[in-house]
Amino acid sequence: MASMIMASSKPVISIAASSSFFSKPKLKQIPQLSLPKLPTPKFLKTQQIPSLSSTTLKSISLFTVTTLSFAPPSLAAEIEKAALFDFNLTLPIMMVQFLFLMFALDKVYFTPLGKFMDERDAAIKEKLASVKDTSEEVKQLEEQAAAIMRAARAEIAAALNKMKKETQLEVEEKLAEGRKKVEAELQEALANLENQKEETIKSLDSQIAALSQDIVKKVLPL
Repeated sequence: MASMIMASSKPVISIAASSSFFSKPKLKQIPQLSLPKLPTPKFLKTQQIPSLSSTTLKSISLFTVTTLSFAPPSLAAEIEKAALFDFNLTLPIMMVQFLFLMFALDKVYFTPLGKFMDERDAAIKEKLASVKDTSEEVKQLEEQAAAIMRAARAEIAAALNKMKKETQLEVEEKLAEGRKKVEAELQEALANLENQKEETIKSLDSQIAALSQDIVKKVLPL
């Protein structure tokens, strides 16, 4: 509609501008045009759309253009102003489509995404709160574990010292027993050696006496 009005307003403005050099036409001075007699439209009588001929359409368009060409400049200016504020339905349709698209995106994408982000933030906050709450418990558990480790180390050290002392006593006792046995065996061996020495000396004395007698007998014959 806007394009048709703008197209029709251009020749009107040009004709009005060309006629501004002359005196302003008055409505009484409009020339009498010999227009063809148009038949009465049938759609006024019946509801059927009439089939107009090409000559009739041309005459109607010629009459419209002629009437607009001889319109006063004020009427042309009013038509131009009306054309400036006239617009078709493309812009409202685009706005409606844009709003529908934004509504669909909000329902399909933005709302679930915002819900997911809120749930994730809430979960993170809960985890952080639980960590803060359990930090004192963790410290207490660490202190308890350290105390248990210290007690265990003390018990182990005491047990090791006790075992060391007991082992040392046993070793000393065994060493004392071994020394006693060794000393007893050594005394017995020394006694046996003395007895064997005396017996050996006695046997040697008897053998020496016998040998000396044999030597004397052989050297000094009777």
